[in-house]
Amino acid sequence: MNGAAVVNETPTESSSTADLNAGEVQRFISRPHFGIRHTVTTNCEFQPHSHTAFTVVAVLGGQMSAVIEDRSFDLTKGAVALIDVGQTHSAQSSAVEFLSIGISPVLVNELVTEIGVIRASAEIVFRANVTHDETIEQLANQVIAEISAHQIGHAAMLDTLVRQLAIHLLRCHLTVRKSEKIELSRAGPVDRRLRRAIEFMHDNFADEIALDEIAAAAYLSEYHFARLFKQICGITPHVYLANLRLDRARKLLAETTLPISEIASAVGYQSQSHFTKIFKSITGVTPRVYRESAK
Repeated sequence: MNGAAVVNETPTESSSTADLNAGEVQRFISRPHFGIRHTVTTNCEFQPHSHTAFTVVAVLGGQMSAVIEDRSFDLTKGAVALIDVGQTHSAQSSAVEFLSIGISPVLVNELVTEIGVIRASAEIVFRANVTHDETIEQLANQVIAEISAHQIGHAAMLDTLVRQLAIHLLRCHLTVRKSEKIELSRAGPVDRRLRRAIEFMHDNFADEIALDEIAAAAYLSEYHFARLFKQICGITPHVYLANLRLDRARKLLAETTLPISEIASAVGYQSQSHFTKIFKSITGVTPRVYRESAK
């Protein structure tokens, strides 16, 4: 949970304000190995989607109804949702404040190796999807304080806080077990049967690639690849590809001044209006608001 066609390509303060309700807060941070979202809103809805990161959502006020895979949860203040890489989820709320932090599996794997838990061939998943954890809540509030104050060294402080969170997750909420089926890829540890296909998608997500091309990268038939991918990842290759595109779009919106139309094209969308519709359905905000709210 970390999403109107836009006519003007150059973002302005007035256009972003017009898209937000009075009293709402939308802040986004994009870094190479993590992303942060702080939201205070009177209404939000996120269509089913997944992330290429381990996602931690701390509810700091109000209430949120969430579905993770096929399980429903009512999250109130103090609840923390823990969402695995590729795990499908959706949410809606009439009034909520939450902080969402997405941590790259590459960073998690580096920490796993660094602290000697296990080598790179590891399967890493959350033990449970919902928990209550005062340490996570405290870290979430520290992150918000850093984002709000924007003091000297705040980028380094955010790096430290996210790293601290990742280590806490490894200690208390993630289970790490050795698996001969896991190989290290540019997307982090993945099932070895899918590694070539996943790397192919990472290399070509901006193009119109067909399922048979992706399957060929894994030396599998289209039918068997689609079944295997859904069985292992919990989502279809098409959804995985869409998530890759949106993750890249978030980074381009936050870290570049490229026109939104060029970003849409760069991540594989021929129509800016279609890109905007998909982006808002997943993130809850338009690409323009996301860019204006990014720090």
